[in-house]
Order: sequence, then structure tokens, then C-alpha cells
Amino acid sequence: MDRRQFFGDSVAGTVIRLVLMSIVVGIVFSALGITPFNIVERLQLLIRRIADLGFDAFHWAFNYFLLGAIVVVPIWFVVRVLKRDPKA
Repeated sequence: MDRRQFFGDSVAGTVIRLVLMSIVVGIVFSALGITPFNIVERLQLLIRRIADLGFDAFHWAFNYFLLGAIVVVPIWFVVRVLKRDPKA
């Protein structure tokens, strides 16, 4: 990939547009009370909430697994013992 494909026609023009857009977005964020630290904090909170949702799903599934295993495993064990080949 050459420089023109990455930046467009003019490198200087692209840099100037990026600087101007960054200033405009900075002004808007400042008016909304958003800071760089606030954005990082919100991203960390988002990741933490997604992880909590995942762990809650595992907790939910594990509870149902234990509830079912209390019944299923003993029945399986009894069936295996009763089906055992007496010749062995």
C-alpha cells in the first residue's frame, strides 16, 4: 500500500482535516463534560459489565447443572451397576 492509498491525494491535506476534526470533536466532548479519563473509565466499566454478564451465565448454568446432577448421577450409577455383566 503506497502513501496515496493510505492518506488520499495529499498527506498535508489529510493531516489538516484530521487536526480540524479532532478540535471540533474535542470542543463537543468538552461541552458534554467528557474527558479522556472518563472515556477510559467508561470502557473499563463496559468490559467489567460484559464479563459480569458472562460469569452470571456460567453461575446460572452451574446451579442448574448441580441441581440436575443430584438426580442424574445416582440414577446413572445404579443403572450401570445393574447392567454390569455378571460373567466379568
